[in-house]
Amino acid sequence: MHAARCPALVVAAPASGQGKTTVTAALARLHARAGRRVRVFKCGPDHLDPHWHELASGATVHPLDLWLTGEEDCRRRLHEAAGAADLVLIEGVMGLFDGEHSVGELARRLGIPVLVVIDAGAMGGTFGALAHGLRSYWPDLPWAGVLANRVAGERHAQMLRAGLRDAGDWWGALPRVAAAGEGRGEPGGLLPERQLGLVAARELPDALARLDAAADALAGTPLGRLGLAGWQRWAVDFPAPAAPAPVPQLLGGWRVAVARDEAFSLVHAANLDTLRALGAQLQCFAPLRGEALPTCDALWLPGGQPERHAPALAAQAALRAQLQEHVALGRPIWAEGGALGALAQSVTLADGTRFPMWGLLPGHAVVHRRLRGLGPRELRLQQPASEGPALRGHSFHYTSLDCSAPPIGHALRPGSSDALDGGEAVYRHGSIRASFFQPWFPSAPAVVAQLFGAAGHQGGG
Repeated sequence: MHAARCPALVVAAPASGQGKTTVTAALARLHARAGRRVRVFKCGPDHLDPHWHELASGATVHPLDLWLTGEEDCRRRLHEAAGAADLVLIEGVMGLFDGEHSVGELARRLGIPVLVVIDAGAMGGTFGALAHGLRSYWPDLPWAGVLANRVAGERHAQMLRAGLRDAGDWWGALPRVAAAGEGRGEPGGLLPERQLGLVAARELPDALARLDAAADALAGTPLGRLGLAGWQRWAVDFPAPAAPAPVPQLLGGWRVAVARDEAFSLVHAANLDTLRALGAQLQCFAPLRGEALPTCDALWLPGGQPERHAPALAAQAALRAQLQEHVALGRPIWAEGGALGALAQSVTLADGTRFPMWGLLPGHAVVHRRLRGLGPRELRLQQPASEGPALRGHSFHYTSLDCSAPPIGHALRPGSSDALDGGEAVYRHGSIRASFFQPWFPSAPAVVAQLFGAAGHQGGG
């Protein structure tokens, strides 16, 4: 295999909430409308922003993260994308230099130029100072320039541009583009927000119109007017990666049902691919729509926001009976993130409203107004815990669970051995295994097989 060469940009920012998602999705939509093949990636374990990028680009969006997915996985996916696309876009996470495995470090290590989006709505000359600081903080950072967001008008844009040390850094200014009735969301006004982050694109009937409005606004900037020939200034060589290690068929012949709807929506495509690589046959179904549990050997309830649909889920009496029978037969369930609320005996929302739920886990869930868990986590189920592969993932939830089921392990902060230091319990109740920990399956397929109840491998569950 040879290196694949393709224009690529990392879209970063000095902090969260600057408009990275809007700009990335607008760029993808602008070029996809022109018939170009666009591949988009998202840094970190985010499940919601990729919905917008998939709608904008028409292609699956995978995460890139030096810790979670690993550098080799990043290189492998970028090489594949570069060989099939006209341009590659990578949306960053948080601020450019935030975290031990920052977006800046990924850009520097992979040699991908960085375009910084800055919310300049309340800014003048400081815009130039901020751009200069970000550019020069790491002298070897690949650099593309800056884009001003939430700009009041042409005079404001001229003021911002004049403050730059290098005029070549300027790639334009975006006004605040408000959707009808919009009150919250990213600067740019088109992508609405709620507790866990941006609202998923598929939940908005006018999502594509919002993306078109953002793309139209971007089309008037120097960046938006740049054709593919101009994008070649940011062309990157992505070397051919080493072949990945083979995945053992620990779920060979298993039929795995996967809940997929608005309540169970936080699913990485690579997690589904890993289950298939383990030998599983997947069948998706939508609990909210009253679809029956497929005939299966195991069930996966991914993360999401079941509490937003508590009355509808609680009303699925037929499905609840099917789940009870599934568990009575000793067939495994792996539930993660918000799915714990659906399995609990009840869930109490942030406003105090309480709903009975499926009652398969002995515990009660409570949705809080503040985060209850956030950040990277890793799980080892082998004994001693210092041995064996670590299943990497993350924790991001507002819900707590008062559960009497015993934990079979804890997903810990990297480098920590203390379960009390933000550790996420992995509960076991009969054939159910459940945790707020949301794993990245490719990091340790053998541990995933354990969570799904497969036997016949190291540390079998």
